[in-house]
Amino acid sequence: MKKSKILDEMHSTMRDLHSSNLVNKKTMRNFDMLCLKTVHDMTPTQIKHLREKEHISQSIFAAYLNASVSSIKKWETGEKRPSGIALKLLNIIEKKGLAVIS
Repeated sequence: MKKSKILDEMHSTMRDLHSSNLVNKKTMRNFDMLCLKTVHDMTPTQIKHLREKEHISQSIFAAYLNASVSSIKKWETGEKRPSGIALKLLNIIEKKGLAVIS
């Protein structure tokens, strides 16, 4: 889900208000949570396509993601599903390409 420019501007304004001590830490944390980009699940086919689009092997992809080759194989076959930071990195790579994390 792509966030709007308006939300980005509102977040910038809230940061400025927080740095001026007009917004407390709790309110700022709550606002930060609202502005986080969503992370979507990825199917095995999407993960494999993402890797192949970058023209890299499973072992190289694993190195970029700081994951095991076994994990990459299991994600691509559907035996396991990525979660946490691995899923976040896959979403980033999907949106911006592998170069952004290298």
